[in-house]
Amino acid sequence: MSEASVAQPSRRGGFRLILLVLVLAVAGGAGGGALATSLLMRSAGAPAVPPAQVTLTEDSAVVEVTKSVSPGVVTILTETDVRQQRSGATTPEQSSGSGVVIDTRGHIVTNAHVIEGARSLTVVYADGAQETAELVGTDRPFTDLAVIRVKNPPASPIPLGDSDALTPGQRVIAIGSALGDFRNTITLGIISGLRRTWRGQGTQVMENLIQTDAAINHGNSGGPLVNTAGQVVGINTSVIRQTGGGQVVEGIGFAIPSNTVRAVAEQLITKGKVSRPYVGVNHQQVTPALASLYGLPAKQGAFITSLAPNGPAGRAGLKEGDIIIRIGNDRVDEEHPFLSVLIRHAPGDKVKIAVNRDGREIEVEVTFTERE
Repeated sequence: MSEASVAQPSRRGGFRLILLVLVLAVAGGAGGGALATSLLMRSAGAPAVPPAQVTLTEDSAVVEVTKSVSPGVVTILTETDVRQQRSGATTPEQSSGSGVVIDTRGHIVTNAHVIEGARSLTVVYADGAQETAELVGTDRPFTDLAVIRVKNPPASPIPLGDSDALTPGQRVIAIGSALGDFRNTITLGIISGLRRTWRGQGTQVMENLIQTDAAINHGNSGGPLVNTAGQVVGINTSVIRQTGGGQVVEGIGFAIPSNTVRAVAEQLITKGKVSRPYVGVNHQQVTPALASLYGLPAKQGAFITSLAPNGPAGRAGLKEGDIIIRIGNDRVDEEHPFLSVLIRHAPGDKVKIAVNRDGREIEVEVTFTERE
């Protein structure tokens, strides 16, 4: 084809089109702007892409993932004996949570608080079938994780993914038994943040959590947080509904990372417990308010209320009334409670513990044993 046979656009015609577009955009408001955009797109030869196609693709991915993992998500019904304060009599109390089947041997991961104190455990599958479960082990008070087991699990457990590979903004799906009545409820959200610290009731503090805006309701505890590859990346554990001042909060939920879940579950399945360090003290978390109220010499730390006979702390020379302010190089305070710092060490470690004793700082070396 010769150059003469190629049609060249008229500069004058192009100028007229641009002028017309500008006039329409200014004079026509929204309608003129839409027409102007249409004229420009036609002039450039760019085809419009219907946004519905993108939505359809996203929806299809969520539907497919949900369909594949739902059989591995279960409802856990518990029955606990609750003692009445006035009469002293015990009455049965029923509650529920969620769990996820992680292998073909019937092991189910859930939250420790879901099954704590339960005298009976019943698992309800996605199809409504029920089966009695037995407790394998729990990692309380270090993590809010437990493993139970059934004899006839679904054929397809849900694989555990790599939570270290998560990035904020990544799409995730939360599945669980919302309010205990709505089995396998699906909510969609994103990873809102990583390595979060959450302060629960009393002195409970949980670290290294996944934050998500996927709705987590009562009954969702112990259910999985799943990525779009159909892998469990977290176990839903808690949600913030209001601040200490009573302000309503929406869209802040937390999950325990799957890499933590994997490490804890493997030990619970193998040994029935997780190997944790034992120091042999009972303690009360010290806060500035508590220190001011009781005239304590340290505003932060862990006040030793009692020591185990012949325990590691007692053998090292720690005493009742000492306030633990450091374990190794890590300080002990409201943001870093005693157990959260202790969990960073292993049985057999020799660690220097600093305490405040009557206003003086004393440091002793303690050899941790294994928690029974």
